[in-house]
Amino acid sequence: MNNIHLETFIRIAEAGSFNRAAEELYITSTAVIKQINLLENEVGVQLFERTHRGLKLTKAGESLYTDAKYIVSYSKEAIRRARSASFEKNAVIRIGTSPMTPAQILTDLWPKIHEHCFDISFQLVPFENTPENAREILKNLGQNIDVVTGIFDDTLLEVRGCSGLKIAYEPLCCAVSIYHPLAAKDKLTVQDLYGENLLLMHRGWSSYVDKLRDELTAKHQKINIVDFDFYDMNIFNRCEQEKNVLLVIRSWNCVHPMLKVIPVEWEHSIPFGVLYSNEPSRTVERFLSAVEEVI
Repeated sequence: MNNIHLETFIRIAEAGSFNRAAEELYITSTAVIKQINLLENEVGVQLFERTHRGLKLTKAGESLYTDAKYIVSYSKEAIRRARSASFEKNAVIRIGTSPMTPAQILTDLWPKIHEHCFDISFQLVPFENTPENAREILKNLGQNIDVVTGIFDDTLLEVRGCSGLKIAYEPLCCAVSIYHPLAAKDKLTVQDLYGENLLLMHRGWSSYVDKLRDELTAKHQKINIVDFDFYDMNIFNRCEQEKNVLLVIRSWNCVHPMLKVIPVEWEHSIPFGVLYSNEPSRTVERFLSAVEEVI
């Protein structure tokens, strides 16, 4: 569980210099450089480039930086859980949470869930919403995280190798910058979107979004559909900065403070619920049964 080289690598990447990282770590610059040399030898690639402005991550370094933060975070969480396991008497459900997978719906339901399984407590496990994290977390549900909430369909469940319990159908809405002219409206018509760039996840991601795409393409060609690859903070920033329209669900209304989520007059929605392992533990099974009773 020793990730000292990865932790040093992360600190250097964020500090932008060996000297600054050394000061923050309370070690010498020589020690910092030695650790990075050992890490580069181990992975077999160069991680940093020296520029007149300081250190810059290589493409390989950028890739490792994203994964390293995930590895270090989950290693620390694993150690914390191992240390507390000896005195934890009650079963615990670990709920993963990120801006795009909010745990609010489960925490709101928790008093009623607790009536059905009073010995189970919950623990929120925050994570950064990146493609790499989404893939690893859903594939390994039950290891570091037991459940997450989010939108899904049969395709996603099959591709990610997990199961889903539908809580509700979430209406598909649109998000716009609070400075966008459409932000003055409390509800949109499809015609309001004419002449706008509508950001949609690429075809094949969700059959529900594909159904909306097909309808708009066939009947509303004045809407300019723009594909993107993943829901993360970058796409919300892009929507706000470029004054685009982004397809969202209403529970994402707190993801970006400069965006307003507005319902649309169409009959399009998407399943929202709990994602869990195909082989859930007994505790997770009891928890899911309680959720079904409550909803």
